[in-house]
Amino acid sequence: MNICVFCASSQHIDQKYLDLAGRVGAELAERGHTLVSGGATVSCMGAVASAVRSAGGRTIGVIPQVLVDIEVADQESDELVVTEGMRERKGVMDARSDAFLVLPGGIGTLEELFEIWTARVLGIHDRPLVILDPWGLYSPLRQLVGNMYDAGFTRANVFDAISWTTTVEEAFTHLEARAQPVRPSVAELGEAAG
Repeated sequence: MNICVFCASSQHIDQKYLDLAGRVGAELAERGHTLVSGGATVSCMGAVASAVRSAGGRTIGVIPQVLVDIEVADQESDELVVTEGMRERKGVMDARSDAFLVLPGGIGTLEELFEIWTARVLGIHDRPLVILDPWGLYSPLRQLVGNMYDAGFTRANVFDAISWTTTVEEAFTHLEARAQPVRPSVAELGEAAG
């Protein structure tokens, strides 16, 4: 399946986050999945894509022209989609993905998380959404959403729409248990053609 990974682009983060991204990329490829990413070479985005390719996997990068212009585009992507802007980028990433995995990140990662999470709560899609948070960066967010629920601002299914995990293996177990790929596999395409 195509797994979209939302993660950091900051170059001022601890090495452990880059190492985590690398482990995620290697695991994703070893399990036979394709990466859908933000299409940049910086920080965790670059680390996860590089690790996927090093492990023999396929990458699809989606990046707006403004970031291509400042030379951060992952030109080694198996497929690099250049969009006009950030909103189109997120739409393409959404459309090309069977599941979503969120790693530690900043406000851009949160924006991506909330858009996919909200759409799932509203029933717009039923694809799996998993947060991988080994060090508790998102613990205050989880508490905040709990407070919002207690105050009546969110639906009860806000918690059912997302899985919170702490290990790479646990994250992929949740993704694979809940995902239903919408695209035929290469083998299925071959059978259809034969």
